[in-house]
Amino acid sequence: MITKDERLDKLEKDFIRIKVKFEIYGHEMIEKIVNSSGNSGRIYLPPEWIGTKVKVVKC
Repeated sequence: MITKDERLDKLEKDFIRIKVKFEIYGHEMIEKIVNSSGNSGRIYLPPEWIGTKVKVVKC
């Protein structure tokens, strides 16, 4: 019997990554490289952006 984890692993292997187009409207854009931070990643944004809504798109 196949476990749920084995099924998910197979799906990931069969998944083909394709690029999609996003059209985003906003006030300002910054391009950054994500740095390692423990078990996660981190980017620093300007202090003026504190409290605003941001969206991150992986290219």
